[in-house]
Amino acid sequence: MLKINEIFYSIQGESSYAGMPCVFIRLTYCNLRCTYCDTEYAFYEGYDSSIESLLEDIKKHDCKLVEVTGGEPLMQEEVFPLMERLCDEGYTVLVETGGSLPVNKVDKRVKIIMDLKTPSSGMMKKNHMENLNYLKPGDEIKFVIGSYEDYTWSKKLVEEYCLSEKYIVLFSVVFGKLEPLELSEWILKDKLNNVRFQLQMHKFIWEPERRGV
Repeated sequence: MLKINEIFYSIQGESSYAGMPCVFIRLTYCNLRCTYCDTEYAFYEGYDSSIESLLEDIKKHDCKLVEVTGGEPLMQEEVFPLMERLCDEGYTVLVETGGSLPVNKVDKRVKIIMDLKTPSSGMMKKNHMENLNYLKPGDEIKFVIGSYEDYTWSKKLVEEYCLSEKYIVLFSVVFGKLEPLELSEWILKDKLNNVRFQLQMHKFIWEPERRGV
């Protein structure tokens, strides 16, 4: 059984799949407490569901793109057979993880979207850098940036680990804290031609605090 916070069908707001219809499975629980978290309701709220029941709910949406998110989805051991089953049934599967837990058990068919926590998150020390040994080409690394300090820290890590040569690197603003224009100008000034600026598209389509989108 898995503890599910919500399942919903929406427009993918982030990653290289931004703009595409997607079924989201949000799991309950998180081991981090980022200062800018926008899904605190996923820390505890949820209901129990079997993998079979989840698959039935997903099929109702007739959409082959599925993202498993949280909270922190890798906290629940049953998430690994869930992702395997989704892949076996022909879904394109994304998992968004906060980067503090090992990703080595994630099925190789799943695209990993992994946060590296910036200084302003308050969770930087939780980054499990060994995960870089298990990511594969085409996986994505996301930096959520709320200040110039966050930006310079992120840029340094991209350069130090040659991240943009191996993975898709995403730079995103903390919504409501850093203006998108500022981050865009920093990227252009420093000619970071191998990072992808992104907005949380769903927060511009719907109200920023709305759930289920």
